[in-house]
Formats: sequence, structure tokens, C-alpha cells
Amino acid sequence: MLLVWLYGVMVVGAVSRSVVQIATEFDKAPLAYSLSAVAGLVYGFITYSLVRGGETARKAALVCCAAELAGVLTVGTWTLADPSAFPDATVWSDYGMGYLFIPVLLPVTAMFWLRKARTRAPAAERS
Repeated sequence: MLLVWLYGVMVVGAVSRSVVQIATEFDKAPLAYSLSAVAGLVYGFITYSLVRGGETARKAALVCCAAELAGVLTVGTWTLADPSAFPDATVWSDYGMGYLFIPVLLPVTAMFWLRKARTRAPAAERS
């Protein structure tokens, strides 16, 4: 339940931030604002998958969490290596420092929980 709540908060944060930024100052940092919108969509899909439940949704959430982590690590490293490429921050800038590092911790936690949930599920549900 905590994971669903945290992902829900991240959906609201990322989507609202990107909508305002895209609507008001897209020409300032189009890459950063577009990446924040993508982050919001990824968070939304993961939230939906966690709420939906079931083996297929669990697998989809696991794949999306891995993609999310790859995105956070890529963008986080990119923003540190070449800050001029991002005139404004994204949700994943500096590994999510502006969001208390939740963007880097959340997918790791979710993947751990999703893998544990699979091992605890009855054998009939795993197939």
C-alpha cells in the first residue's frame, strides 16, 4: 500500500510539474520538461499496475520499474556530467535530489517488493 501511495504522489508531482512547465516555458528547457512528463507517465503506469494486481500486472510493473531506474540513473548521471544540457531540472535530475532521492530509491524498493511478492505467491498464481 505504501508503494502505491508513494507512486501516486510521484504521479501528481511529476505530471503537474511538467504540465505547468510545458505550458508556460517549454522553450526554456524542452528536454528537461519532456523527460519530467515521461517520468510522470511511467509513474502512472506503475501505480496502475500495482493497484490492478495479478501476475501480468506484477511483471509489467517490474519491467517499468527497471526502465524507471535506468532512466533515473541515465538522466542523473547526464545532469551531473553535462549540466548545460539541462537548463532546468527534471524529476530525475541529480538522481532525484529535488524529490529527496525518492526517484532512485522507489524503483529499487518496488523491484525488491515485486520480486518478493512473486516468491510468496502460490504456485498456481505464478503460472
